[in-house]
Amino acid sequence: MPVTPELPGIAAALSVSDLNRQVRTLLENRFEMLWVAGELSGVKRAASGHWYFCLKDPDAQVECAMFRTRAQFLDFRPEDGLQVEVRARVTLYEARGNFQLVVEEIRRAGRGALFQAFERLKARLEAEGLFEPARKRALPSFPRAIGVVTSPQAAALRDVLTTLRRRAPMVPVVLYPALVQGEGAAASVARAIALANARAECDVLIVCRGGGSLEDLWAFNEEVVARAIVASSLPVVSGVGHETDFSICDFVADLRAPTPTAAAAAASPDREALLDTVSALRRRLLRDGQRIVETREQRVEHLARRLLTPAERIAREGARVDELARRMRACLSGGARERASRLQHAVLRWRRAAPAIAPAQREVERAGLRLAAGLRQHMRAHERHVSALKTALSHLDPTRVLARGYSIVRNPDGSIRHDSAGLAAGHALDITFSRGGAEVRVGSVRSDND
Repeated sequence: MPVTPELPGIAAALSVSDLNRQVRTLLENRFEMLWVAGELSGVKRAASGHWYFCLKDPDAQVECAMFRTRAQFLDFRPEDGLQVEVRARVTLYEARGNFQLVVEEIRRAGRGALFQAFERLKARLEAEGLFEPARKRALPSFPRAIGVVTSPQAAALRDVLTTLRRRAPMVPVVLYPALVQGEGAAASVARAIALANARAECDVLIVCRGGGSLEDLWAFNEEVVARAIVASSLPVVSGVGHETDFSICDFVADLRAPTPTAAAAAASPDREALLDTVSALRRRLLRDGQRIVETREQRVEHLARRLLTPAERIAREGARVDELARRMRACLSGGARERASRLQHAVLRWRRAAPAIAPAQREVERAGLRLAAGLRQHMRAHERHVSALKTALSHLDPTRVLARGYSIVRNPDGSIRHDSAGLAAGHALDITFSRGGAEVRVGSVRSDND
């Protein structure tokens, strides 16, 4: 691109592209992501899925673009005249030099303030411990009656009644009418909860309404409703909005259900499931009872076969006594004959062995004499050997050397000193004589030459 040559004292001119690029960079670095409030105007949706519109107030307007990747998350359709708040980046469209906002998120005006109020109340009630699981109560398994706090015209009431009619037609339902939207709705819901507790007509209470915007559900984010639920002596099931909706009522209730229908299911027993359970228990009871009866019958039959008349029992015992007497007599007579035979056999064996005892005894005496002589000879040989060893050891006895005037000199650590090397005046030595010893200190040292 041709550029005006730089002349002395004249700055080089920027191209339009460079200028727009620098301005865009300056804007994006100067402004972080921010929220801007205004009215929608000139809303258009392109075939690509991008949204283009103008955000204005009585004194100014700014062009906006919301690309498809972010527009797909919108929970409402932008229309001209709507008061909104947009979260956007400030930038410049370089190709045309247009100042604009690139929108990341759109919400209806006032929603931000409501959300902040919701968070503040939620944090305060949570700090008081009202959301703690420990204070939540279990729902009764078989309620005598079920109370419903909602609007008589609400679609949620029809869903709840349909569910209760299907699951538990035997359980009465008590409606406590209340406004669920608009001015005074929160106070109306709180009064209905207090009325249900005062009448004590039911065992569990359902507080519900259908889905809607944050503004539509705001009555259930009011502190008065939260306090009424906490003060309730009846367990409370919250069924407000859809699965993605959360309210303060959900956090303080004893149970949060994602929808009014789910709340009705949680608060009521399932009649069909109960009937199936009763049928299964009945079949099991009949089966177990029949098995017990059959077992008892078999036992009675077995005992009946073993049962005898007194005469039969006496006859059986008499026969048993006769058999035992016969066996005893046989044992006594047979045992005496056996013992007599064994004694006679032992006498014969002793008589046959008697002549051979005397020679064996003489042989034992001779062997004893030989053994004594051998022991004496062996002891004399050992005594001579020990005497020789004693004589040899006496020549090596150091005490005999010490008796001739020698002594053993040791260092303080117990090692034997063989010469004077390394000694100096004042060193301590230990001397052992043939009798006793002494500890001495060196006065002077002599070498081999001395």
